[in-house]
Amino acid sequence: MWTSPWIVLSAAALEAAVGYPEALHRRVPHPVVWIGALITRLEATFNRPDWSDAARRLAGMATLLTIILVSGLSGWLLARFGGPIIVVIIGTLGLAQRSLYQHVSAVLRPLQAGDLVAAREAVGMIVGRDVQRLDAGEVAAAAIESLAESFNDGVVAPIFWFVIAGLPGLFVYKAVNTADSLIGHREPRWRAFGWASARFDDLLNLAPARLAGALIALAGRGGWSTMLRDAPKHASPNAGWPEAAMAGALGVRLGGAAWYDGERSDRPVFGDGQEVQVSDLSRALRIYLLACAILWLLLACGGLAWPR
Repeated sequence: MWTSPWIVLSAAALEAAVGYPEALHRRVPHPVVWIGALITRLEATFNRPDWSDAARRLAGMATLLTIILVSGLSGWLLARFGGPIIVVIIGTLGLAQRSLYQHVSAVLRPLQAGDLVAAREAVGMIVGRDVQRLDAGEVAAAAIESLAESFNDGVVAPIFWFVIAGLPGLFVYKAVNTADSLIGHREPRWRAFGWASARFDDLLNLAPARLAGALIALAGRGGWSTMLRDAPKHASPNAGWPEAAMAGALGVRLGGAAWYDGERSDRPVFGDGQEVQVSDLSRALRIYLLACAILWLLLACGGLAWPR
């Protein structure tokens, strides 16, 4: 089925080099857009407000099973009939090393230039909180938090499942992760319907999130104790690991109060260092790049040990 650490490493290197070009995206939307459209259609059809919570939960489980089957079968067919070069090229679609770096760098540049308005606009592209009330340090903190959490969702976890289960594993992970972001919410509309997607996403991220935290701590040459102490504070069983590791590696505090749609959310605090400064965002990007490099090294070591 054309899967090995060398295949995955090749896809990671290609994605880091070219990403998903914007000119191509304008003509052919990224496959995540396709699966998102399917999930949205299924939610609109089967998440009926007049149904009981039990019925909506069953409908959500059926929706999850549908997207798993569609994405897994698509990955299997491409791997079965495409060959290794096609697997490498298609595999880049499930990775986000380059785009994550670009989006966070787009926040750093205006911050360094003193353009807070542009920095707020840029960070608003990657976080869901209200950004108009953020000062420069808070904008940098929001970008660092997104960078740490997305290092798992966009890099480590996709690579993990790509190695474990080839293109089907990669496609299933991306589909489930997309479902969690679209319908895995606690608000009344989605609580029952999105329950299965949210729980299955938690399951798929259990090992990768801890690996992501470890990679950040290794790259940052610190943060282990902060990660182990503070990661369990997060409402998610997984999101706290890379975020707490980044806080410890940088020696800063992340998390805390934030505003969403005009409502204050008192999130847990990760780390016990200083308040985030703009310069910390530049340091976080360097840690991110080194963590990606360590992950590549692990893939290469895995390739040497992979049974032939």
